[in-house]
Amino acid sequence: MTVASVMTDTPVCCTPKSSLTEVAKMMVDNDCGQIPVVENMATRKLAGVITDRDITTRIVAEGKNSSEAFASDCMSSPCITVKPEDSIQSCCALMEANKIRRVPVVNADDEVVGIVSLADVARHENASTTASVVKEVSSVA
Repeated sequence: MTVASVMTDTPVCCTPKSSLTEVAKMMVDNDCGQIPVVENMATRKLAGVITDRDITTRIVAEGKNSSEAFASDCMSSPCITVKPEDSIQSCCALMEANKIRRVPVVNADDEVVGIVSLADVARHENASTTASVVKEVSSVA
């Protein structure tokens, strides 16, 4: 099974200049905890990712004003990615090794074409694989 067969296609994206208010609204509207950050919406070339945890730990916990912050202020870059043709097993191993719950899927031109989350793995993989990934990404280093 490949990443393409389990990923969420064309996820919502933001740009480095997107306000955190916009990013948080995207997360709520799309019921997700990570938004890929792209250089611009036309090319969708990946620049990084921003998670709800990034906003909490890098902005709110540091006492910064979230209403004046942008995605570029707390996004992670560079980020771990997979390709649509990669196996779901290699994607799960990457998630486990890097303790990440979501991974952007990019094409050969580094353009965002999808995203794989733990929920995608749970919907398409057996219980043993899902349990292993959840255990590893949740363990404390």
